[in-house]
Amino acid sequence: MKITAFNGAMRGRRSITHVMVQEVLAGAAGAGAEVENVFLVQKRIKHCLGCLGCWIKTPGVCVQKDDMHGLIETYLASDVVVIASPVYVDNVTGLTKDFLDRLVPVTDPHFEMDESGESRHVKRYERYPGIVALSSAGYPEQSTFQVLSLFFRRVTRNMNAELLAEIYRGGAGPLGLPDPGPLLGPMIQEYKGLLRTAGAEIARSRCLSPATTEALNRQWLPTDLYNRQVNELWDRLIPARG
Repeated sequence: MKITAFNGAMRGRRSITHVMVQEVLAGAAGAGAEVENVFLVQKRIKHCLGCLGCWIKTPGVCVQKDDMHGLIETYLASDVVVIASPVYVDNVTGLTKDFLDRLVPVTDPHFEMDESGESRHVKRYERYPGIVALSSAGYPEQSTFQVLSLFFRRVTRNMNAELLAEIYRGGAGPLGLPDPGPLLGPMIQEYKGLLRTAGAEIARSRCLSPATTEALNRQWLPTDLYNRQVNELWDRLIPARG
């Protein structure tokens, strides 16, 4: 089992998204999976040109010369792919979207109807990796990920891939604290343990158990308490204006 995470956070290793990814991968590795963590911010990924070259001129290969050729090879060689991104304006980061746009060469331009009777592109390859969607957000509510969840369901359908699991963390700010304190510390450690459990379950069965899914989706703090603490933090960080 090869599991590869493609992290589209602009802050790379300093991101809260990375904190989540590394716990999931640690759990997967502990269950025997081979894991790889790819930081897209360290790669040269150009915007898709919409030129159709990867479908007509050089089928299956983008005409642009950057790091995407190697990234596509890694994508196709994986059994499971974790697409990780913080929420930016209710969706994935622009970097993550560029990466997904540039995966278009793995599909064939011809159309077919899926099981629901809706059109999508035909497979270019016999085998595609399963996908795990992972995201963090500052807003405390899990409803923050409504757009993202629908987005990943559409992307995986169009890419002939299976959406194996969704791991979303609202109010994720405390994961980035160097010293979360006695109130948040135990909660964060418990959550990291859940992420490792999730990684192990994905490695063993390519899915999450209902119990793990429910536990991962529990809101950490009451919204009013969380918002008050966040606002107090911003007041300390933003210089007072005279």
